[in-house]
Amino acid sequence: MNNRVALTGNEAVAQAMKQINPDVVAAYPITPQTEIVQFFSNFVNNGQVDTEFVAVESEHSAMSAAVGAASAGARTMTATSSQGLALMFEVVYIASAMRLPIVFPVANRALSGPINIHCDHSDAMGLTNSGVIQLFSENAQEAYDNMIQAVRIAEHPDVLLPVMVNLDGFITSHALDILEVLDDETVKNFVGIYNPEEFLLDVKNPISMGNLDMYDFYFEHRRQQVAAMEAAKKVIEDVGKEFEKVSGRPYGLIETYKLDDADMAVVLLNSAAGSAKGVVDELRAKGMKVGVLKPRAFRPFPFEEISTALKGVKAVAVLDRAETFSTLGGPMFADVRAALYDLKNDIKVINYVYGLGGRDLRLEDVEQVFNELDEIVKSGKTDKVVNYLGLRE
Repeated sequence: MNNRVALTGNEAVAQAMKQINPDVVAAYPITPQTEIVQFFSNFVNNGQVDTEFVAVESEHSAMSAAVGAASAGARTMTATSSQGLALMFEVVYIASAMRLPIVFPVANRALSGPINIHCDHSDAMGLTNSGVIQLFSENAQEAYDNMIQAVRIAEHPDVLLPVMVNLDGFITSHALDILEVLDDETVKNFVGIYNPEEFLLDVKNPISMGNLDMYDFYFEHRRQQVAAMEAAKKVIEDVGKEFEKVSGRPYGLIETYKLDDADMAVVLLNSAAGSAKGVVDELRAKGMKVGVLKPRAFRPFPFEEISTALKGVKAVAVLDRAETFSTLGGPMFADVRAALYDLKNDIKVINYVYGLGGRDLRLEDVEQVFNELDEIVKSGKTDKVVNYLGLRE
């Protein structure tokens, strides 16, 4: 049964965590994530979950405690944002290398400096090479749904990797939205009981974890992580199909919006996709053939699905809410451009970096992008590959 409720993104994530009822949650507060663990700690205090809540002294300690709990065979979660995630980086790499299915929501926020508490994706993009699965959420509904599916994805025996569930700080985390939540029994049955095959506290089959790994095996273990990430693509799709059966909401690696006959498309993550869809509707009414592609998973990167979805367009703009300082564009632009390279369809691909530090992406900005793509289609020329949208020059 689905119940329509009004929740913020943070409340929606905490609600999903309550229904999942993890064994251990270790967390430290940081804006704009704080409310997630604050709401969840109330569930713990009120006896609504059986979770062991560990209040730690830092985010590094939060992920360290999560690694310890997950190694011992517990279904484990944490949550963070921005500098807190940066402080976790060292241990996140370890969690992935130890193949621990830790699920952690991240309310995306700009990395300092200068100090900034508002949304961009620099925190999430800092972990693209860590071996962590990254799911992105357009709104509170998707944040809630992604949290529930993340448990199944992380714990799948072919995967066993941490899963990061991203939602835009303040834009999604603190905005009130109407969404449908599943009943507790449905979520309980969907996530099932976590029964790890190997864990530290199995006295009948003692093992060691986190050993020193020199050149004789390090390479092979890294390759195993790659295989797990490759397997995660099918698992994400399969779990999405199963989730549709209980929720009525389909999920895959990507979402397309009015791309079937589009000449131009924008590619973007999280809440900005909702803004872009509204602009597409307006421009379609004016006769422009435009569409949106929203990657739901950024790691593993769905290059085949993206190249298939965009093979018929003439011009693409990739919008990145993070800067790489490579001077060659944002992180998603590099991957999308590479995915389209083998098509040899002469698709013009340009990049816009936008919204750093929480600067608004206005509807007029998205319309400007489509108008510039239209000029590229008409002229067949790309004057500037990397652009900055909404920047005071």
